[in-house]
Amino acid sequence: MNTMFRALKVYNYRLWVGGALVSNIGTWMQRVAQDWLVLTVLTHNSGTAVGITTGLQFLPIIFLGPYAGVLADRVNKRKLLLATQTAMGLCALVLGLLVVTDTAVLWHVYALALALGVASAIDAPARQAFVSEVVSTRDVPNAVALNSASFNLARLAGPGIAGLLIAWVGTGAAFLLNAASFAAVIISLAKMRSAELNPVERVPRRKGQIREGLAYIRQRPDLMMIMVLVFLVSTFGMNFQITNAMMATEVFHLGPGEYGLLGSIMAIGTLAAALLAARRKGTRMLYVLGGVLSFALFTAIAATMPSYWLYAIALIPVGLAALTFMNACNTTVQLSTDPAMRGRVLAVYMVVLQGGTPLGAPLVGWIGTEFGARWSLGIGAVVALAAGAMALAMMNRRNGVRLRDQLADLAPVRLRHALHH
Repeated sequence: MNTMFRALKVYNYRLWVGGALVSNIGTWMQRVAQDWLVLTVLTHNSGTAVGITTGLQFLPIIFLGPYAGVLADRVNKRKLLLATQTAMGLCALVLGLLVVTDTAVLWHVYALALALGVASAIDAPARQAFVSEVVSTRDVPNAVALNSASFNLARLAGPGIAGLLIAWVGTGAAFLLNAASFAAVIISLAKMRSAELNPVERVPRRKGQIREGLAYIRQRPDLMMIMVLVFLVSTFGMNFQITNAMMATEVFHLGPGEYGLLGSIMAIGTLAAALLAARRKGTRMLYVLGGVLSFALFTAIAATMPSYWLYAIALIPVGLAALTFMNACNTTVQLSTDPAMRGRVLAVYMVVLQGGTPLGAPLVGWIGTEFGARWSLGIGAVVALAAGAMALAMMNRRNGVRLRDQLADLAPVRLRHALHH
C-alpha cells in the first residue's frame, strides 16, 4: 500500500492531487451536461452537433499546442497554471449563467467550447510537466498514476452527479458547480511550499525552439510510435462522450440519469487501471501494446451488447484497457524525455492526444447518426486493432523487441521456460 501511494508523502503533491480531484469532478459534470444540453435541448438528438462541440473544444490545441509547450519550458509553470485554471473556470461560469437564464443557444456553446479549448491548450503541457517539479524523479511514475486515479475517481462521481442534477434542475447547475470547483486547484497552487518544489531550469527565449522539439521526437523511434498510436486511438476510439450519449438515447431509449451512470460505471475500470499502474515503479512497452489491443477487443464486444446493463458492464474492461494504454504512454514520455525538452515534447503529445478530436468527434458523431450508434463504437475498435498490430510489427522488425520476451520477463519462472521453449 505504501508503494501504491508513495507520492502522497509529498506535501505539495497532496495539495495538488486534492485540488485536482475536486476540479475533475466538476469537469466530468460539465462534460456530461454539455453533451446532454446539445443533444437533447438545443438540437433533436444530433450526434453531429455534439461532435462539432467536442471538436471545437479540442481544435485550439492543434494550433496552440507547440507554442504552449515552449511557453511551459520558458516560464514559471505554477503561475501559468493559476492563469489558465482561472480562465477555464470563467468559461464554465458564463455557460452556466446563459443556461440558467434560459438564453443559451447552440452558437453560445460552440463559442465557449472553443474558448475553453484555448485555455486548455495552454494549460495542458504545463500541467503535465508540473508533476515532475512537485515530486522527485523517482516518484514521477507513481504521481502520474495517482493523477490518473484522481481523474477517474472523479469520473466515478461526476457523471452520476451530473445525471441527477440534469434530471432534477437542468444542465445549468452542473456548469455553475464546475466553475466553483476550479477554486480548489487555484487554492492548492497558491498554498504550495515554493522551497519544496523541484523547478527545472527555464529555457531561454530563442528562435527555432519548436523545431528543436519536433527534431528531438523524430530522432526517437519509441516516441514516434507512441505519438502515432495515441493519435489513432484517441481520434477514432476514445469518443465516449458521444458514443455513450448516443447508445443511451438512440439504442436503449433512456434518459440523462442512465447516460451519466455509464460514465461512472466505465470509471470503475479506469480507476482500477490507474491504481494498478501506481504499484509499478516504471513502464514497459508491453503495457502500451497490451492496452491498445485489449481496448480494441473490449470495445468491439461492447458494441454488440443487447441491453443497457450488459453494455454498462462491458464498459468496465474498456475503461481498464484504455487507461492502461494511456497511462503507459504518458509515463514513458515523461520519464524518457530530457527535462529541458519535456514541455515541448508533452505539448506535441497533447496535440496528438487531443488534436485529432476535431476530426474524429464529428466523424464518429456522423457515423452514429447515419449508420447507428453501434457503428460509432465499431470504427474505434477497428482502428485500435490496426494501430496495435502496426506497432507490434514495427517493434519486432525495427527495434528487435519481441512481445513474447516481455511476457516472459513478467512471468513466473516455470512459465518463462515454457515461453522460451
